[in-house]
Amino acid sequence: MIGSIAGVLTLKAPPHLLLEVGGIGYEIEAPMSTFYGLPAVGERARLLTHLVVREDAHLLYGFATEAERSLFRQLLKIAGIGPRIALAILSGVSGAAFTRAVREQDAAALMRIPGVGRKIAERLIVEMRDRLDAAASPGRGPSVPLEGPEAEAHSALVALGYKPQEAVRLLKAVKRADQTLGTEELIRRALQGAVRA
Repeated sequence: MIGSIAGVLTLKAPPHLLLEVGGIGYEIEAPMSTFYGLPAVGERARLLTHLVVREDAHLLYGFATEAERSLFRQLLKIAGIGPRIALAILSGVSGAAFTRAVREQDAAALMRIPGVGRKIAERLIVEMRDRLDAAASPGRGPSVPLEGPEAEAHSALVALGYKPQEAVRLLKAVKRADQTLGTEELIRRALQGAVRA
């Protein structure tokens, strides 16, 4: 899996961009929310990535933040949502607006996104509600997946087999003790807390 990529930006043609790394040009698709923060062509850029392997292609998707990539990955888990629609959602609304539409069951707001019809909007509301609740950290209010080290630690704990809600609980206990921990330390302390619990 390619987790991130850094190099010289040689092409910007939304949703496509080309990042040259060591003489190799990587074709990447990215949401508009990422494009808005990209530097000019010819400058260096770094993106978090998600690789989709299909029978006929390997497609690389790039994101400016962990929150964007995490939401993209959550969207791909929903039946009928592929990378194109997930990119359209990230391009069409901010993470906060998406969260609000899901929580308020506002299908009309979701249907304004190109490629999202009534059935997909209703599916998003039903299936994303629990995922957003699990990803929101208590005390932070509704948010699309956690950001920074906390988001990375949450993803790691879920990958280790913890339920999303349990991972949030473990991280909340750790964050009370120290607000400035890095990803590895958050994971280590959360796992220690799980053993003691």
